Order: sequence, then C-alpha cells, then structure tokens
Amino acid sequence: MKVRILLLVMTVVCLTSCGDRHPQPRPRGFFRIDFPEKQYVTVDTLRHYRFETPAYSAVTIDPYAPEEKDWVNVEFPDYKGTVHISYKNVDGNLAKYLEDAHTMITKHIVKATGIRDSVVVNRDKEVYGLVYFLDGDDVASPLQFYLTDSTEHYMRGSLYFNIVPNNDSMQPVINFITDDVRHLISTFEWK
Repeated sequence: MKVRILLLVMTVVCLTSCGDRHPQPRPRGFFRIDFPEKQYVTVDTLRHYRFETPAYSAVTIDPYAPEEKDWVNVEFPDYKGTVHISYKNVDGNLAKYLEDAHTMITKHIVKATGIRDSVVVNRDKEVYGLVYFLDGDDVASPLQFYLTDSTEHYMRGSLYFNIVPNNDSMQPVINFITDDVRHLISTFEWK
C-alpha cells in the first residue's frame, strides 16, 4: 500500500512539475559592464602636441618604437584597449603619410562590413583630418584616425583591443572608448 501511494505521488509530481511543454532557447547574454564617469586630464608632456585623455586611461611611451619620442599609447587597462598614436614631421611627405593611412584602412576591408568616415576641421587650432569607423564583428581595429596641420605635423591613431575580435559583444566598450577618442580629437592641438 505504501509503495502504491509513493508511486502515485511520484507520478503526480512528475506530471505537474513540467508545465512548459514547448521550451524556447534563451537569448545569448553578455557580462554587464559598468563604465566610470567621464573625467579628462590634459596630456602636455609631448614635444609637438597636447590633448585631453580620460582620467581612467594611462598614457605611455610606445615600447615598440623607443626611438620615436612622440609615439604614445593611450591605454584603457580595464577594457584591454589601446589607442596607438604615432607622430611624424611632414617635411614634404604628407602625401606619403596620407597614403599610408589609407593603406592601413584598406587592410581591414576583408573583415569589415562597412567603413564610415568623419572629417575633422578645426581652423582655430589648424587641426585637420579624418576619422574612420570600421564596422564588423571580426575587425581588429574598429577606429582609426589621422590629424595634420598640412605643413609641419602629422599624427595617426588607431584603437586595438588585446583580445580576439568579437565586436558584437565588445560594442558597448567600443562606443565608450570612441567617445573618449572624439574628445581627444576635439581637444587636440599642435605646439
């Protein structure tokens, strides 16, 4: 008798415990990323230019080009991202530097689903250039730019992450750092 009651209770529990007969896959989730408040500091330790960068970033000399004193990295350690900045004196080579920038962008065409650009014109500070936004899940550098005064100075920057590219899940971080790069460009000036 006890076995029959136990069997009946187990049967009732099994039949009533599974209410959803049509399971559906859950959407894929990503980690929540909390961003710090935007605060900027001026970087004025370089010979040829100055700009503002976020307080939560670190500006370091490029370790791969120690002979280039004006090449720096703006590092975002919490997000494993770095904006690599290189500088050159123009000396009549502006066309070559612009072609190099174009070549660097075209290397990403294989992985990019789209490339948008934005013109930079600040006549008061004599800062002119282009910002490239590269769309696509596997693009290694989602943001690149160059700035020049057209006669003496040329500066190029590119954003890279120290992770395997998956820009779909990284998009909030890319957008966050893109805002910081826009601020860097808007406060950029030649010395």
